[in-house]
Amino acid sequence: MKDASLASGTREVRTKGVAGQTTRKSDANYSGCVPVASDVDCPGGDGNGPAYVQGPVKVIGGDIYDLDRDGDGTACDS
Repeated sequence: MKDASLASGTREVRTKGVAGQTTRKSDANYSGCVPVASDVDCPGGDGNGPAYVQGPVKVIGGDIYDLDRDGDGTACDS
C-alpha cells in the first residue's frame, strides 16, 4: 500500500525513436525514467508489476513505489 501523503508528480521525458520524437510520462520522485503506473517494481524481485524499471535510479522525492528497500537513496540497485 502506498502512502498518499508522499510527494508525487510526473514529468515528460522526450526520447527519439525510429518514428521520431515521442513523449512518455515519468514519476518525478525518481531520477531517470520510472514509469507512472499503479505499481512499479524492480525486475528480478518478488514484485508483480504491472510496470518495471531497470535500475539503479535515485530517489529524489518520496519512494512511492517502495523501490529503495535498503533506504540508501538508490532504488533497484541490487
